[in-house]
Amino acid sequence: MKKNSIKSNPQISDLISKLKRTSREQDVNIWRDVAMRLEKPRKSYAEVNISKINRYASEGEILLVPGKVLGSGVLEFAVSVAALNFSEAAIDKIAAVSGRCMSIEELVESNPTGSMIRILR
Repeated sequence: MKKNSIKSNPQISDLISKLKRTSREQDVNIWRDVAMRLEKPRKSYAEVNISKINRYASEGEILLVPGKVLGSGVLEFAVSVAALNFSEAAIDKIAAVSGRCMSIEELVESNPTGSMIRILR
């Protein structure tokens, strides 16, 4: 029997609903994939350091982290990063190279088709 998982944070529940709705309306699977990752327990959310972004991304890329971005490491180029949460150090390091931090909701609003987005976990 599958355990029914109810999120205690209503903002996460709303985000999951919005991602699923956008996935159906736009007929794209990236938002459904992110929604499924966020439906899992919080301890399984991604935690990505700046050093991993620097290693796997390229300049000007749009990244989506279904979890938290942490500030360990050095970022050498500008990228746009959407995540549930950012540490203060991560925000400072992304802003220092003229990058952009945004919420997942902002990314869905600005790019509902999900084109040119890479998921980092």
